[in-house]
Amino acid sequence: MPDYMFIYHGGKKPDTPEEGEKVMGQWNDWYASMGAALKHGGGPAGMSKTVSKGGVANDGGANPVSGFTLVAAKDQDAACEIAKGCPMVMDGSGSVEVAQLIEM
Repeated sequence: MPDYMFIYHGGKKPDTPEEGEKVMGQWNDWYASMGAALKHGGGPAGMSKTVSKGGVANDGGANPVSGFTLVAAKDQDAACEIAKGCPMVMDGSGSVEVAQLIEM
């Protein structure tokens, strides 16, 4: 079964410790619902820098990465179905890119 990257964009940092606990509970519930499909829970990302031939941009680009997860799924459509359960997708605060890891 191929592996897929879930690359997160958006979301927001919880305003209170209580909200943080609630949000983490939602993520943990979603991870638990994946069962063996969850390969690596990943985590949130800090501000990224974009490195190119022209230098280093410090702004994270047009749509900065906010985190990642790795999952196994029978195909990309199945991985997208899993991604629909992401708490950021469910509450409308973010989006998930789904890309297959290609073995070389």
